[in-house]
Amino acid sequence: MSIQNNLSKIKATLPQHVTLVAVSKTWPVPDLMEAYNAGQRIFGENKIQEMADKHEQMPTDIEWHMIGHVQTNKVKYMASFVTLVHGVDSLKLLAEINKQAKKNGRVIDCLLQMHIAEEDTKFGLDEAELNELLASDEFKAMENIKVTGLMGMATFTEDEARIRKEFMYLQSVFNNLAKLPTTGNQQLTTLSMGMSGDYLLAIECGSTMVRIGSSIFGHR
Repeated sequence: MSIQNNLSKIKATLPQHVTLVAVSKTWPVPDLMEAYNAGQRIFGENKIQEMADKHEQMPTDIEWHMIGHVQTNKVKYMASFVTLVHGVDSLKLLAEINKQAKKNGRVIDCLLQMHIAEEDTKFGLDEAELNELLASDEFKAMENIKVTGLMGMATFTEDEARIRKEFMYLQSVFNNLAKLPTTGNQQLTTLSMGMSGDYLLAIECGSTMVRIGSSIFGHR
C-alpha cells in the first residue's frame, strides 16, 4: 500500500483534536515528499543532524518535531527551525534549548518527557522531578521556551492493560498540571502519547498528539 493510502487510512481514525506526527526517521526525502504531497505537514525525527539535512532539502511550511533523546551539545543545530521538542527530560536540557532559542530570536515549544514505562531503557522524569522542575526559579526565568505539554512512551508489551494503566497515569498528571495557572512559559495543551501499535488506545486515554511511523512508511 502506498504512503498516501496509509496516511488517509490513519487520518480517518483520528478525532479532530488529535495531531498526527509522521515519524520519518531513517526514511529518505522522496518518501517524506510522498507524505507531504498527500497533505502531511508535521514530521518527527530522532536525530538532529538528519532532521537538519531534511529541513534544508524540503518545503519551508513543514513543522519539524524532535522526538528522540536530545544531547545538549546538539541543540544548536536545530534551534533555528525546530517547532516542538518532545523529549525534554531535564532542567539542564531545557536551559540549553532556552539559550539557543534566545540566540536565534525564537521561543521554542517543548514537551516534558515523563518516564511511565516499566522498562529502565526509557528516558524521562518522574512526577516529583517534574513538579520540582516546574516550580524552580531557573525554569520560571526562562523566556525563550514554552512548555506546552507532556510526552511519554508506554512499555513495549502485548499487555494492553499495562499500557492503558501507564497512559492513564500520564493523563492524570497532565490533567492536574493543566489546572495550574498559565504562566509566561507554561501552557499545557498537548499530551503526546501513542505510536503505531498503541495510538488508538492512547487516544482513548486522552492523547492529543500521536507519533506514527511504520504504519505510514512501512517497516525497514
